[in-house]
Amino acid sequence: MKIMTVLGARPQFIKAAAFSRQIKSSPNVSEILVHTGQHFDANMSDVFFKEMSIPEPNYRLETGGLNHGAMTGKMLMELEPLVLKEKPDVMMVYGDTNSTLAGALVAAKLHIPVAHVEAGLRSFNRHMPEEINRILTDHVSDWLFCPTETAVQNLKHDGVEENKIHQVGDIMFDAALFYKEHLRPSPETHSFCAQHSDFVLCTIHRAENTDDPQKLQSIFSALQKISQNKKVLLPLHPRTRNKLKDHGIASDGIHIVEPLPYGDILYLLSKASLVMTDSGGMQKEAYFFSQPCITLREQTEWVETLEGGANQLVGSSKEKIVTAYNNAASNKVSFKKHLYGDGQTAQKILDILEHSKQ
Repeated sequence: MKIMTVLGARPQFIKAAAFSRQIKSSPNVSEILVHTGQHFDANMSDVFFKEMSIPEPNYRLETGGLNHGAMTGKMLMELEPLVLKEKPDVMMVYGDTNSTLAGALVAAKLHIPVAHVEAGLRSFNRHMPEEINRILTDHVSDWLFCPTETAVQNLKHDGVEENKIHQVGDIMFDAALFYKEHLRPSPETHSFCAQHSDFVLCTIHRAENTDDPQKLQSIFSALQKISQNKKVLLPLHPRTRNKLKDHGIASDGIHIVEPLPYGDILYLLSKASLVMTDSGGMQKEAYFFSQPCITLREQTEWVETLEGGANQLVGSSKEKIVTAYNNAASNKVSFKKHLYGDGQTAQKILDILEHSKQ
């Protein structure tokens, strides 16, 4: 069985690596990796692939830096000849990026079965491009690998055939467990944690926040307020730095650093006293490490994290962010065991695919 995997962003490569490692134990399965180039990430050098034990992509496309329509269209144009050349038995896509949708559409139009990992997620906000991508991908997929029971119910509500739906757990949990044991933090990160035993780890990257000056101003005003009481560490992408500069938004008092490798992020997650983020992935990773989280968004696909107070959804309001921070210390947080599976998601996906092709 030949699987073609289409990926476009660093988090997708980290998740997909868990499945790629599992394939090595199966002599009857091979994988072709395609990097669409959707997100340029300076950290995704050759060293990144080597240190993360991630296979080098077989194909690298250059589709980044465009608007959604042009980007997705270019991906369709460049992926189609690759699929015709490689003739995969399965097209595998992850999550909700433009690369996810493009890979699924190309395969569906060429009658190649599609496997969607992280299927069934819904924010119920169609203003988010990710929501459109995940809904469309779900409806052209043949295997829908769901991380949670909520995702399963979302698909059933959408009328997806039940025999296509498989609850397998979250492959990001597989990845976090693996890298927790295999990656070590940089000396700088280790030194920061040695000096600061009580700090907030924060990430901000989502366009709904960074592209709205009022929201960005409100969030950074809240972070400045919080930093008066507790160290706030913020790995920040250059694009967001430029937004702060363009709009004259102050960040005094916040400890801002360059984007960090995954090993550093996991180490910081294990040491922080609180996580604040607008990232979907980090909401879960905070949960994996039993860390309370404040999410700087109006909706979340990971609604399970809200149960028991593990995650507070506050949007971009300064008042709500500061109030949630003040309440975090006294909140009694519950971290249910196995909310996102048992760390064996990659093996379960492989078993289902191999069985279906027998």
